[in-house]
Amino acid sequence: MSHYAVISPPFYSHLHALEALAQELMLHGHKVTFIQQAGTMPWLGEKGPALYTLKADPRPEKTLARTLHLASHPGGMAVLTLIADMARHTDMLCEVLPGVLNELAVDGLIVDQMEPAGGLVAEALGLPFVSVACALPVNRESGLPLPVMPFNYTTSSRSQKIYHSSQRVYDWMMRSHNNVINRQARRFGLPSREGLHECLSSLAQISQTIPALDFPRKAPPENFYAVGPLRQKESATTSQFWPASPERPFVFASLGTLQGHRFKLFKTIAKACRSLDTQLLIAHCGGLNSAQSEQLQQAGATWVTDFADQSAVLKQAQAVITHGGLNTVADAVSTQTPIITVPLAFDQPGVAARVAWSGIGRRVSRFCTSETLAANLRKVLGDEVYQQRLSAMQKQLAAAGGVTRAAEIASQALSPATEALC
Repeated sequence: MSHYAVISPPFYSHLHALEALAQELMLHGHKVTFIQQAGTMPWLGEKGPALYTLKADPRPEKTLARTLHLASHPGGMAVLTLIADMARHTDMLCEVLPGVLNELAVDGLIVDQMEPAGGLVAEALGLPFVSVACALPVNRESGLPLPVMPFNYTTSSRSQKIYHSSQRVYDWMMRSHNNVINRQARRFGLPSREGLHECLSSLAQISQTIPALDFPRKAPPENFYAVGPLRQKESATTSQFWPASPERPFVFASLGTLQGHRFKLFKTIAKACRSLDTQLLIAHCGGLNSAQSEQLQQAGATWVTDFADQSAVLKQAQAVITHGGLNTVADAVSTQTPIITVPLAFDQPGVAARVAWSGIGRRVSRFCTSETLAANLRKVLGDEVYQQRLSAMQKQLAAAGGVTRAAEIASQALSPATEALC
């Protein structure tokens, strides 16, 4: 039995995917410990992996609350504050992780691509590690826009110039984080690094994004494995069923765990669905109060709840309206549910661009009117081509292997005598 540590940003969707991988590795007989700041324990199952709480921050709950607030309100100058917060977190991890990993007697690491400290420290200590892309992969490739950019995929010279210019802007915005990465790499005696994309594993890089849901990659790394969404095995006893009438379309709307507070956008969605006489379930993930929930029902929502069994709901729904989070989109592909994306931040514009490019849904602006949203929703509900494209994509997703394949890859890559992965 080996002991693996998981290093990840403190975001629910990332921890949820990595917990599924951890659970699968535990079934293989391995011990898995998440190394996190205080406050994330409620997000991990009671019978799941162990949690080591970092003690480096004297006010950890306040630190986590600040990070989550910045991540859920990333507009304007707040995004630079969030990047500075990411830089401080990476800096702190680089300082404390060596001692923590030695204390825990860890044999290898599973590292979220979005937290470079895991890879840097693993290299410095000579520990094997695998990288996991819970969001769109940060791997860069000439001719492709960065995952955080909203651009469509084309090969025109004008588009290539836009991709290149936007990359320079992104690197300028990320400079505080990149400076920490480079400084800590040099402190560890490692080659200089210029960003997240240079802190990935040389053993295995696991991605939740299947090729059909990505722009065409012509030169992915040889150790890059697109396995599809990392999900725990479903339990029939926990599935939720909503009493939707078969006489009218049923639409599910969710903006994820960080953006569930966006009452105005939910109201636009409710009005759009009312104009089409569709049934609507809104899941706000605890972001709204009871008065706001009641107002959404008055505006056109059939049901409003904090959390819903997303996979079960998507099996019932004829369409989903989402912020473009990769987890929701992947679940929609799995259930062949046409998608309306309303991207808000991070890699969501990139996911939305891929949804539109692949033809499995449509993309609208978060500032759109209810009339515009209704017009796009009408198209995905009334055109069978979206279902046909989803059906073809779902076959690739089903064959990708998911969390079972990811655990096999991680186990082989992290084993003392690593064999060639197949």
